[in-house]
Order: sequence, then C-alpha cells, then structure tokens
Amino acid sequence: MPKNNSTYLTLKDHSVSKEEFQLLHNKELDMLETFPEPKGEKLSEYYKSEDYISHTDTKRNLLEFAYHKVRGISLKRKLKLINSFKSESKTLLDIGCGTGDFLETTLKDHWNITGIEPNESARQIANSKTNNSVFETEELSKLKPQSFDVITLWHVLEHLPDLEKHTALFKSLLKPNGTLVIAVPNYKSYDADYYKNFWAAYDVPRHLWHFSKTSISELFKKENMKLVKTLPMKFDAYYVCLLSEKYKSGFMNPIKAFWIGWQSNRKAKRSLEYSSHIYVLKNANS
Repeated sequence: MPKNNSTYLTLKDHSVSKEEFQLLHNKELDMLETFPEPKGEKLSEYYKSEDYISHTDTKRNLLEFAYHKVRGISLKRKLKLINSFKSESKTLLDIGCGTGDFLETTLKDHWNITGIEPNESARQIANSKTNNSVFETEELSKLKPQSFDVITLWHVLEHLPDLEKHTALFKSLLKPNGTLVIAVPNYKSYDADYYKNFWAAYDVPRHLWHFSKTSISELFKKENMKLVKTLPMKFDAYYVCLLSEKYKSGFMNPIKAFWIGWQSNRKAKRSLEYSSHIYVLKNANS
C-alpha cells in the first residue's frame, strides 16, 4: 500500500471480475487511487465484457438505450463548447474516442480530426465513421508536438496509467494557446456519497483515479496549466444512478435512480459538486 494514503472505501468490481479493491485517499492532490492497481496485460482483462458500453453501438436494454439517447444531446453540447474556443486551424485530438461519435460530429463541422482508441473493435467502428482518422495508443508518442488547438478526453483520464507521464504528454501536444478539455466523474457528488461502494462511477479497477476539482487543478498546475472553467454534466447523474441501483439492488429501479439523480443535481446547484464535471484548462501564460 502506498505510504501516507488512507483507505477511503473498500469495494468490488461489480461488472467483470467481482474482485475487491481499495480506494486510497491521496491527501496531497485530494484524489482517490485504486489499489492494487492492475498493470499492463492484467489491466486489459478487466475490459473484456460485452457490457462495456463505450466500446459498442448496441441498444439492448434500458441502460444502453438511455446512454445513446443522451449521447446525441451531449454531442451537440460538446461541439458547441469546442467551437467557443475560436480555433483558427480547428485541429482536434480526441483521446479514448470509443466508437467515434464525437469525432464524426466534429468532422461534419469541418474540424481536422485525430483520434486515439486502444480497443480494436471500437476503433474499427470509429474509423468507419471518420475516414480512418483513429489510431492505436502507440500513435500518441509519434504525434508532432504543439500541433493541436484542442485536445479532449471524455471520461478517459481516469483510465490512464502513468498519470503524470500522460498529463505531460498532453501538454506537449497542445499549441501554446490551445485548450485541454477533460470530463471525469466527481467522487464528492451527492450520488457518490449516497451509493458509496455501489457508486457505478468508481468502476474499479478500470478507473484507476477518482478526481475532485482540487485534484484536477493541482495535477495540471504541475504542467503550468490553469483550470479556467468547470462545467456540470447533469445527465451523468441519472445514468450513473441507474447503474448504481443495479449494483445495489440487483435491478435498475429507474424511478429510484431518477429521484437520486435529480436530488444530486438539485443539491449541486448549491455545493457545485455534480456527478461529473467538464474541466477546461489552458497554458498558464496564454
């Protein structure tokens, strides 16, 4: 166990292995860390599930239908957000792009796109939508430094090992006046506190890190980047509560899930702690 980190929760992998993991509180960054952290090939084993929703376009049940329904609305909002940055050359890197819907949306809006997706089947689907603009993870190290106006990670940063190595890489790929956009769950939200070890957004061990607003700010401050805007992802509360109800009671219980999700968003109006946040970061000297 890492030194100076206290145990915050003990919970299990509800969706694949049923193994137990701990969440350790990193006091310096106000962040939770999954322990033990699976390494290399062992980590990839935890993604081998037909239920891993970002790797498929299927709509087999209520959860998948809700996910894809909301995704259509979210895509429009994400496009509006990146267009607000007034990028002249409109170069975009989307890391962990899944089946490529965000990239497809931006391509239709005349963005110059590059995607990274480690899952082969998801990458094939993404390439069918984006004129083969999506590559394996190894391509990241081959990209030209300072070549992107916008880099996006939609619920991806929590999956990445070697966190400080990756944050340094994103900084190097971004143009001096570029913008980094990161969406991650927020373990300080009401729904996280309500469901505790059943909170679906912990998703151990696929989620290696669990962020607060403080941890995002402090993590990127080390790369001389500043947090300039924090935005709520209100739909996430409902989706996460649906899945959390399934883990807790054995079925999704949509009425109860909607109520807790609504409560979480209502309380967040005062606390500003939503189920998930979008963080917009820029170079400190820009």
